[in-house]
Amino acid sequence: MSAPLKVLISGTGFAGQGHADAFRGAGAEIVGIVGRTPRVVEEVAEAGGIPYAGTDWDAALAACQPDIVSIATPGGAHYAPIKSAIAAGCHVFCDKPMTESAETAVELRDLAAARGVKTAYAASFRYTPSVLHARQLVAEGAIGEPTEIECISHFNLERAIPFGWSHRREQGGGRLNNNFTHTLSIACALVGDRILNIAGEVRDDLGRAPIVEGVHNFATRRNFIPENLEDPALQWGESNVEWSYTVMAQLESPLADKPVSVLFKHGGLVPRFHEDHIVVYGTAGAIYIKGHYGSGQLFHYGADKQWQAQALPPEIAAGMPEVAGETELCWHYLAREFLRDIQGETVAPYPTFAEGSRDQKIIERLRQNRSWTDVTDLG
Repeated sequence: MSAPLKVLISGTGFAGQGHADAFRGAGAEIVGIVGRTPRVVEEVAEAGGIPYAGTDWDAALAACQPDIVSIATPGGAHYAPIKSAIAAGCHVFCDKPMTESAETAVELRDLAAARGVKTAYAASFRYTPSVLHARQLVAEGAIGEPTEIECISHFNLERAIPFGWSHRREQGGGRLNNNFTHTLSIACALVGDRILNIAGEVRDDLGRAPIVEGVHNFATRRNFIPENLEDPALQWGESNVEWSYTVMAQLESPLADKPVSVLFKHGGLVPRFHEDHIVVYGTAGAIYIKGHYGSGQLFHYGADKQWQAQALPPEIAAGMPEVAGETELCWHYLAREFLRDIQGETVAPYPTFAEGSRDQKIIERLRQNRSWTDVTDLG
């Protein structure tokens, strides 16, 4: 048997540890991890049984000689380590957003293609079991020709979550970067990857957030919300990204004669009344999936005019990684596909830097808020 592929991780938080587990689960060897703070990266490496820990990315590349790098930091910190890794001939697995701008994302896409390295872009919730099931049903004609998709979510995030990268555009923050990337990938997985038209509106309805020291892991940031938000000594940081968006798109589908209309509606700071959901409508039925990323129960509406819960097909269930957590499961699935592709196996298409750079272009267009039509002169 050939030696396992070697992976170097960038990032020590929730995503970094999750990526390490995903690649290990797929059979790779985690040879090193890099972070900003010496104490933190050393603790994470020791806890995870990772032999190399450091704070200098280029030194880690030279010392570890990885086959693959896994980029698990906020999007604003992706460009430099990815560029160095490509130059070193490494394959790159990158969490979303790909970078902080379309310009840098396109540059990295082109550099990877020129260097001949493979890339994976972890807009990965397209791999939840129910989304895979829905994709199979749509392909089998269970709803006729697909006509519409709606992706509705309301996260009700606490407004006092400590100020950090998620509040700043230049650091890869915003709900388009960190929510829309997933739902767009899901819609493309369901009916077709070619996006024809896009329009939308974004809104920063947060404004500011408290500055709090000690926040390291994105998954535990709520634990650092100050008890007294009226404390005059409290400092505040300014948000410059969207916390809500409404986007419409048209996707070309090989399963339909006309473009499929898609509505993406996300409120990051508002409460939900009914469940978040994804629905695919067609000329002969519909598919409803509970959950903002389609990870809940799937229902089919068909000729009997009734919504019927559908069991997950055994072949899909058998192919799912045995891991808790929807985020972790999807990382495991994509990491497994990426490794198989690198090793020369035949795999289904997965998101790459082509999709990642496309998404950054779309996000920049949407943030311009140029989709409005002034009708004040129409009476």
